[in-house]
Amino acid sequence: MSQAPETEPWTSATAILFDLDGVLTPTATVHEHAWEQLFVGFLADHPEVPGYRESDYFDHIDGKPRFDGVRDFLASRNIVLPEGPTDDSPENATVQGLGNRKNSIFNEVVAAGVDPYPGSVKFLRAAQDNGLKVAVVSSSRNAPAVLSAAGLAGHFAVVVDGVVAAEKGIAGKPKPDTYTYAASLLGTPTEKCVVVEDAVSGVQAGRAGSFHSVIGVDRGAGRQTLLDSGASYVVADLDELL
Repeated sequence: MSQAPETEPWTSATAILFDLDGVLTPTATVHEHAWEQLFVGFLADHPEVPGYRESDYFDHIDGKPRFDGVRDFLASRNIVLPEGPTDDSPENATVQGLGNRKNSIFNEVVAAGVDPYPGSVKFLRAAQDNGLKVAVVSSSRNAPAVLSAAGLAGHFAVVVDGVVAAEKGIAGKPKPDTYTYAASLLGTPTEKCVVVEDAVSGVQAGRAGSFHSVIGVDRGAGRQTLLDSGASYVVADLDELL
């Protein structure tokens, strides 16, 4: 059980800015498995470096924009690949090609449907019932598809994902810029916005901005790790806050 907040960490706010994968939907696990499948296959052609480990996801990939995850993982193995064009073939051994290959693996799973976390849905509805504005801020370029598959698209008029960040030239997590941009679209000062995150890079993004608070959701990163990264509170499930 996570610690009980001394005061409610969200009821005095005006808006809640949700990460998606791992916060609203269990698709963080799908992402993790897709990355594992990608790099296990890729490293089979590089026996000179250590193979893919479960810890690699949290150490180098989790919460980051897709192609940053590719670059950072490759850097951990001292592998340098050509960047490649944005629409590079998933078959090509480039940064963009590997990122697109991972995306293909992910989309195959999501197409079958996604069940959101029940506790997160309860919290989302409670926030809206209390008049709070809500937005999704995700590093993923698949956020609209995931929200639709989970039946949550109708709750969010503001979605800032990897596509929006790229189009607007906004720095991704762990920079706070995507969260700051979402707050501006809601017309809400950052000081009145709560950030909800499960990834270290996302918590760091919330901490780096002037936000009301950062709620960490421990889906595997570890309670103390999230606190050390800047979370104001950590819960195992968002319905603990109701």
